Amino acid sequence: MNNSKSVFLSILMIFSFLITPVFAQEKIDALVQYRNGRALENQGKMDEAKALYQVAVDVCTKELQEKPNNIESYVVLTWSLLRMGRYNETITECNKALKINANEGRILETNAEALFYVNNYTESLKCFEKYLASAKPNQERYSTAYFFVGEIYRLQHKYEHADIAYSRALQISPGASLWWYRLGISRENSGNKAGAKVAYQQALKWRPNYPDATAALKRVQ
Repeated sequence: MNNSKSVFLSILMIFSFLITPVFAQEKIDALVQYRNGRALENQGKMDEAKALYQVAVDVCTKELQEKPNNIESYVVLTWSLLRMGRYNETITECNKALKINANEGRILETNAEALFYVNNYTESLKCFEKYLASAKPNQERYSTAYFFVGEIYRLQHKYEHADIAYSRALQISPGASLWWYRLGISRENSGNKAGAKVAYQQALKWRPNYPDATAALKRVQ
């Protein structure tokens, strides 16, 4: 009887060991939900994307209740909120995260974008500059950060500054037709028609059917 019981317990322990990874895998990965949401958004399926972003937000919120200083949860949470256009919430959560780590680049960049979208250009620029001071050119949002810096300067009518920022962004991501167009606008507004012409031509190179760039190019011919 004792031998039978011992064998039974051994089998039970082995079975428990084998099924534990299966149950562990059932935990929802917020980053996977976010990435899948981005893929759907890139396909133009924004409603479906938002549903996945919300799942990521819910998962991260629960994680932060259990581990309030989990910076990775804050990263995915703020990314997801930003993609849903919930900018004020994004800023609030970014500020919480920055109290944990004031130099976390992913949070700084996300916060900078959210601040831009609520028209707080002064604070947005500060965040972008802090992010860019420590970020590397191969990081995912590096060129995008320079584009936003260009946008801020363009909106502030500081066209030469905008030229520098857009140009830096395009050195890293030369295929962004919108960025070439905005560079052209900045150059045109600063009186540099020759430089604007080059930028508009580049915009049309990457996107031949670009009405705004076509009209702009005609203006500077």
